[in-house]
Amino acid sequence: MSKKGYPVPADSNELYTSKKAQREWEEGGPEAAPLSIPAELHDTYFMVDQVLDYIRDRRDWCVHLSLLRPHPPWVAPEPYNRMYHPNDLPPISRAKDLESERSQHPYLDYLLQQKHFRCPDDEKKLRRLQSSYFGLMTEVDHNLGRLFDALKASGEWSNTLIIFSSDHGEQMGDHWLIGKLGYFDQSYAIPLIIYNPSSVADDHRGTRVDQFTENVDLMSTMLDWLDLEIPLQCDGRSVLPATEKGQLPSVWRSQAHWEFDFSGRQSESSLGLSPRECKLNVLRSETLKYVHFPTLPPLLFDLKNDPDETLNVANDPHYNAAMIQSATDMVSWRMLHDDQSLTHLVITDEGVVDRSVTQ
Repeated sequence: MSKKGYPVPADSNELYTSKKAQREWEEGGPEAAPLSIPAELHDTYFMVDQVLDYIRDRRDWCVHLSLLRPHPPWVAPEPYNRMYHPNDLPPISRAKDLESERSQHPYLDYLLQQKHFRCPDDEKKLRRLQSSYFGLMTEVDHNLGRLFDALKASGEWSNTLIIFSSDHGEQMGDHWLIGKLGYFDQSYAIPLIIYNPSSVADDHRGTRVDQFTENVDLMSTMLDWLDLEIPLQCDGRSVLPATEKGQLPSVWRSQAHWEFDFSGRQSESSLGLSPRECKLNVLRSETLKYVHFPTLPPLLFDLKNDPDETLNVANDPHYNAAMIQSATDMVSWRMLHDDQSLTHLVITDEGVVDRSVTQ
């Protein structure tokens, strides 16, 4: 920054929070106020530049490019701050009022009583944050385009496997929440886009596969592409067949699973739980979503009739069978995915036998 004539702030947080001198949108400004530094000095541009420098003189490489944006603080540099007008954004998915949302579950009630988990009361401010959030995503798109153009120019595009995903989503006002937390889809449904350079994948480029994948599948996918053995203890499966055949194997998961640990002194004291009790497990199919807590009441959502997850039907007698089946499926899932590091080894008179080929 200093070489390009920009002062380096003593507090590095100002690199992501300092805005140009103009009124914010909720104060009557024309758009979300932009970051004070230009996009070429933002961390997204910088990180892509670092990758370009790293791969320039290398033939064999593997890169994990971790772009922080659109992580908070949600302040986009120009021109990304004005690409999505706050008045033109999708509607927010939530109950009619805060009290109705809080009544869904004790854990959600606790979250919505915490100012740092609850979305802004000012609707215009929330829309401005959404606008910047969308702009920061487009900034990521544009910078990945710079990387892809460089790969094509160097000839590496034709032999580079590219996997694009994320670690979490964002509530951004849905269910009156802000951040990534809880059990709603907004925090956990993330993209998975794979470019397989092999000509075998040519007939299926651009295909969308509407089946459940999980981040545990990424390691298996990379090992499969490298034609390396996938360790037995890997819980995930390769999704490479989707790029080569346009679909995943016929025997595939019919549910997605995730866990969330919300332990901490504040949550423990507010909910009267021990650290080990502050966790939740989720099992989500195409039509049902089951949320299990060790000691708090469970939740069940009928996603076919209630895709926005507004009504907990766990105590509805019409859903008794679904509750039992969901709980059974969750127990089976946990049992099947216990640590398998040594489960394929058997001690015999002839010594240790590896049974992984038969499992």
